[in-house]
Amino acid sequence: MAHVPQIKIPATYMRGGTSKGVFFRLQDLPASAQVPGAARDALLLRVIGSPDPYGKQIDGMGGATSSTSKTVILSKSSKPDHDVDYLFGQVSIDTAFVDWSGNCGNLSAAVGSFAISSGLIDADRLPRDGLATVRVWQANIGKTIIAQVPMTSGAVQETGDFELDGVTFPAAEVQLEFLDPADEGEGEGGGSMFPTGNLVDDLEVPGVGTLKATLINAGIPTIFVNAQAIGYTGTELQDAINSDPKALAMFETIRAYGAVRMGLIKHIDEAAKRQHTPKVAFVATPADYVSSSGKPVAAADIDLLVRALSMGKLHHAMMGTAAVAIGTAAAVPGTLVNLAAGGGARTAVRFGHPSGTLRVGAEATQVNGKWTVTKAIMSRSARVLMEGWVRVPGDAF
Repeated sequence: MAHVPQIKIPATYMRGGTSKGVFFRLQDLPASAQVPGAARDALLLRVIGSPDPYGKQIDGMGGATSSTSKTVILSKSSKPDHDVDYLFGQVSIDTAFVDWSGNCGNLSAAVGSFAISSGLIDADRLPRDGLATVRVWQANIGKTIIAQVPMTSGAVQETGDFELDGVTFPAAEVQLEFLDPADEGEGEGGGSMFPTGNLVDDLEVPGVGTLKATLINAGIPTIFVNAQAIGYTGTELQDAINSDPKALAMFETIRAYGAVRMGLIKHIDEAAKRQHTPKVAFVATPADYVSSSGKPVAAADIDLLVRALSMGKLHHAMMGTAAVAIGTAAAVPGTLVNLAAGGGARTAVRFGHPSGTLRVGAEATQVNGKWTVTKAIMSRSARVLMEGWVRVPGDAF
């Protein structure tokens, strides 16, 4: 019996923010996977270990959560005034599906350092010591991200004392600026970051009711609802939601109807093929709680509570792109996020999530009756976990 040998592909396994993923240079992929399509998707599914009916991704690099079932492809940028093109693929765990519809804000923190270390940035642009400014074109959503990557003795500095809730160990701080983060696509709002044209909508969800909702396209399309309206306090940890099939089904229903209302899909049945976007999150006014690590979070130390779901499960911390949506919505007086944070004008917000707290800044202005945001800023960290080659059976793609 003939056996197909495995092939090996240069790859780097990295943590970025509170996520992990397998990073590739486009030029290192097999020729058939260097272009979008079935071969690329099949390759990345096999690398991560999906689809896995056991839900464990044992035969791949995935970690059986939405935060650890991720892939990144980088190349020198084809865009003027940019250094690198960044393409993100969210790999489904139990189905043969790679979602290319959005960005990963957490892994964005690792893009700059990977680009520098893998030779994708011109050496004359890099300081020996200090901060390297890496101009990233986020190809999934057509947006610019500016990463400030610390350098020491001509190499990326990965160790440091910056602490990020949801990550066990400290590391070097990477500041990210998401420029013009609103998705000004088509919608009832005529191209605003609020696709219906409203700061708050009445969202009819069969089986759930009519919910007040803020629907925003900033960072990533996100549906915000009030925690109290769906029977929660906003202090919940993962098990409270993820162990409850009825709750997960309710959130997916809210997500599907919200996606239709936002103009992202035409029918709720299409939501199953768009798992990465939109996100659904619930907000509440500050309250004391104990984070998943056992660390107390005091109501006095936060502006509001936010819990968000990713790929059908409550996230263990907060997606970076959803943090951009939170910061942007908080900066616009009258949204549910802004009201939960106390209302009024603000340029930054600190919110409580299951693993602790996170601060994100955003500056919003109203021009000709429409709200716009120039940038959102937050700090994350990143680190190479392993580098070398990933191996997949030669007939896997």
